Amino acid sequence: MKIINPHGGPWARDYWGFNPEVQFLANNGYAVLQMNFRGSTGFGRKFWEASFKQWGRTMQDDISDGVKWLVDQEIADPKRVAIYGGSYGGYATLAGHTLTPELYAAGVDYVGVSNMFTFMNTIPPYWEPLRDMFYEMVGNPKADSLMLAEVSPVFLVDKIKAPLFVAQGANDPRVNIAESDQIVAALKSRGIDVEYLVKDNEGHGFRNEENRFEFYRAMLAFLDKHLKTQEK
Repeated sequence: MKIINPHGGPWARDYWGFNPEVQFLANNGYAVLQMNFRGSTGFGRKFWEASFKQWGRTMQDDISDGVKWLVDQEIADPKRVAIYGGSYGGYATLAGHTLTPELYAAGVDYVGVSNMFTFMNTIPPYWEPLRDMFYEMVGNPKADSLMLAEVSPVFLVDKIKAPLFVAQGANDPRVNIAESDQIVAALKSRGIDVEYLVKDNEGHGFRNEENRFEFYRAMLAFLDKHLKTQEK
């Protein structure tokens, strides 16, 4: 079984070295693929700028290409691939299930973006000086409305085929809880299998140890249910 694990940011990167989440998944029988899709930092300005206004587009293509490579190399069973990520990685999880639903058997969205309009319109006050930069790098809700609608998973839930697990902090200042509420409500209204874990005392990512334990136990049970029980 394979887990595709796009990093958050998205203007960050994965490094060689110990990663406790990857080790946790590996210890439980899952191989993990991490990729530095375009926009990942540390690869030069052109590679970074190649991500501008490419959420759900070429940035997502890079992730999809990783899945297809695993399948082509016969490393992965195409029927038993899941995607898991947090923040931008959560968005990539939802985008993967709406834009390329044939690639994934399950997904875990951890504090991820579902609606590009509400995401851009809830930029917190302490990020206000960066608003114009975000409009340039992600998209302007007015000038780029068509583009943003095309890559907002909440408007594409009819494309989702596989079960999802969504986790969210109720006090998240950057990816507001409305992002997860919207996608969960849309999925449930269409009868799609979705599990939803909300923690009232968390923000952008779980920090309380008990909450982290609960999240990882629930995620593992979800993955085992939908990947390990699939026929090879």
